[in-house]
Amino acid sequence: MTLSQLRTFALVARLGSLRAAAQELGISEPAVSAALAALRTDLGDALVVRSGSGIALTPGGRALAGYAQEIVGLAEQSRREVARAAQDGAELRILATPAFAEHAAGRLLEAYARRHPGPAARVVVDAADDAGALLGERAYDIALGIRPARSSTPLHALPFLRYRRILVAAANHPLAALPPPRVPGKALTQRWFSGPSAGGPLEEQRWFANLPAVPELVQLDSEAAALAAVRAGEGLMLAVAHVIRHDLASGGLVQLGFPGTPVSGMWWASTLLPGRVPAAADALLRFAGSAEATEAMMAAGGPRGLVRRGTQVHVALWSSRVSGKG
Repeated sequence: MTLSQLRTFALVARLGSLRAAAQELGISEPAVSAALAALRTDLGDALVVRSGSGIALTPGGRALAGYAQEIVGLAEQSRREVARAAQDGAELRILATPAFAEHAAGRLLEAYARRHPGPAARVVVDAADDAGALLGERAYDIALGIRPARSSTPLHALPFLRYRRILVAAANHPLAALPPPRVPGKALTQRWFSGPSAGGPLEEQRWFANLPAVPELVQLDSEAAALAAVRAGEGLMLAVAHVIRHDLASGGLVQLGFPGTPVSGMWWASTLLPGRVPAAADALLRFAGSAEATEAMMAAGGPRGLVRRGTQVHVALWSSRVSGKG
């Protein structure tokens, strides 16, 4: 059994076709058949059989498919890690959800850098609905802000920061002067603002789904832009409470009494299981759950994060060797 044979079989299992696997690998279909034949001989199982729609995996083939994909992934990761180490330029690949990236990512990474000088990191800001698959494919080393809903690969997921969202309006907004019983019905007729990931994680999605009516929702490029619109009196927002505490204290924004609020949420850090990820990713996951990290992310002075800009993903380069000095 060779890595080349396992890579070929993994593609056949994923694509469901010898021809498609051959095209993907840039080899002939007979070469794919030869690789499968060698595996059959080695393992004593047919692995794949013909079916009406193409091919189907035998029970043994299904068992091998998971191992083959994992082995191939580990081999590819090993090549990347060896190459990066040889060049002294290893890079920690981080996937961050928009809200977490905007409100806390910069503070977390700066605090981590002071404790763990190490490789540079590339942070990609994305809604990450398929974070589990991306981690399983090793496209990223760690996901911050979301707990992957589904993944065929076992993951280590750590909840590290609970937050609350409250409904707010400008102090001069008409709703700010209403008695609490009249707020809910009136609020649903107003314009609501949000950042690029309206609805957010599961807790927030459930809250929106249970509203008696759907308000007009305006999504902007960032929650900072949404807050600016709310401060200007243009509408309402379900805002992160600790981010706007200065606005609340100064009276610039007021909290509206609305059923079901505050809405609690949780930011998560997720990686593959320990031993299958770079040491820096495992260290970052564990650090995210520390009291030091929580203090840094909740510190006063406004957010220090990474923001999606327009329809493009903002890619930030961060080096713990550099950040640790600042």
